[in-house]
Amino acid sequence: MRRILKWIGGVLAVVVLATVVLAGVVLVNTFRLGSRQLQVAALPRATVDEQGAAKRLAEAVRFRTISNFDNPDQDAEALAGLRAHIAASFPAFHAVAKREIVGGHSLLYTWEGSDPAAKPIALLAHQDVVPVAPGTEKDWQHPPFDGVIADGFIWGRGSWDDKGNLYSMLEAAEQMAKSGFRPKRTIYFAFGHDEEVGGTLGAKAIVALLESRGVKLDFVLDEGLLITDGIMKGLDKPAALIGIAEKGFATLVLTVRATPGHSSMPPRDTAIGMMAAALVRLEDRSLPARVRGAVGEMFETLAPEMHGFNRVALSNLWLFKPLLLREFDKSGPTRAMIRTTTALTIFNAGDKDNVLPGKAEATVNFRLLPGDTQDSVTAHVRDAVNNDRIAIAPFPGNTDPPPVTGTASAAYRALNQTIREVFPDVVVAPGLMIAASDSRHFAGLTDNIFRFSPVRANSEDLKRFHGTNERLSIANYADMIRFYLRFIQSSAG
Repeated sequence: MRRILKWIGGVLAVVVLATVVLAGVVLVNTFRLGSRQLQVAALPRATVDEQGAAKRLAEAVRFRTISNFDNPDQDAEALAGLRAHIAASFPAFHAVAKREIVGGHSLLYTWEGSDPAAKPIALLAHQDVVPVAPGTEKDWQHPPFDGVIADGFIWGRGSWDDKGNLYSMLEAAEQMAKSGFRPKRTIYFAFGHDEEVGGTLGAKAIVALLESRGVKLDFVLDEGLLITDGIMKGLDKPAALIGIAEKGFATLVLTVRATPGHSSMPPRDTAIGMMAAALVRLEDRSLPARVRGAVGEMFETLAPEMHGFNRVALSNLWLFKPLLLREFDKSGPTRAMIRTTTALTIFNAGDKDNVLPGKAEATVNFRLLPGDTQDSVTAHVRDAVNNDRIAIAPFPGNTDPPPVTGTASAAYRALNQTIREVFPDVVVAPGLMIAASDSRHFAGLTDNIFRFSPVRANSEDLKRFHGTNERLSIANYADMIRFYLRFIQSSAG
């Protein structure tokens, strides 16, 4: 008995010692790293014509620049109207910058720099918008294309995505041109017209034109991650996230054929049955959750700014990663940060209740984490479906994830510093953009692609993105203009 008690005592001592050591390691990791935030002085708020700017943006919303992949010229008249409005609204900028119309409707402005040896930069935005879901028009507080200014907001489709970015860039450039500013390095303003359907006619054509001229860019800044407020658990301050990476886009069309016939004599394997089973297997076999690259760097940067258990967990991913992955897997937005996602989007089969269809077709969309490719996802689908009768074909416009941008560059520091100067209450961190943007087409022109929109947003605001009651506050819009004023000055002045 004494030996047993002695053995138990020894085991308990080891357990206690191990627990103490583990706790010590966790505490050291939690507090050994200090803040990574740049220490900069807040800038005085630049004077902005808030009401005039709001009026011009509201007018821009009224042009129904709804892009359509199958009918590219659907919004040609609206785009021509918007183009004329831009020219009339920003005469000083048009006097100093060269305008070119590319791919039919996209705009490329070149503001020539004074130093031909300085590497140029590009600011991106897009003119097109997504449609309003049929039947939801009555749910809008103000009609989606009336461009109403009310209650301190500019209301309408595109006020946020992405005419807000486009016009705030132009407002800043107009104000600077009027003041006599001339950039040291050349600035390209590239405004695509079909970003919402892939950017293949707009941004891609702009890139081809710049490539033909031998242009290489220091960096590109496009729409992207936001200044989120109250969304990050354990973080008291708003978080300004700079997208240094972007997910890839892969849509696969699955097709299965079977013998059509009368519903009274169904065979064992029907087209709908085989396709339905395949889709269930795809949803049940998600690609693995991972924390790496941009997401890992985001956690490392935000951890010292957090409090409570969130700081402990993010500072010790080697121990708490399984718990973190389980938590992130519980909701769509956070799940998308750690997985290549699988979304069943279209299903077509049959046209009569008593006839077995001879064909079933399904469309599945994947958003690829950096590290995954179209080929690896297609192989995953073949393995998960496990049915040779189902054909798998890629959709036009699929793209692998673009390269991840490093955070050690002078360009990243300049962007980081500008955010801290204009929005002194926020913390800044790199992040992963889960949607696609025109910036991915510029990967051959630069190693530095940043995706950031200087827009403050809470959880309620995020529901308006591509949704009902899209709007942008006038105060928020004025700060966007201030951001571009400072960023153009600091990065190209």
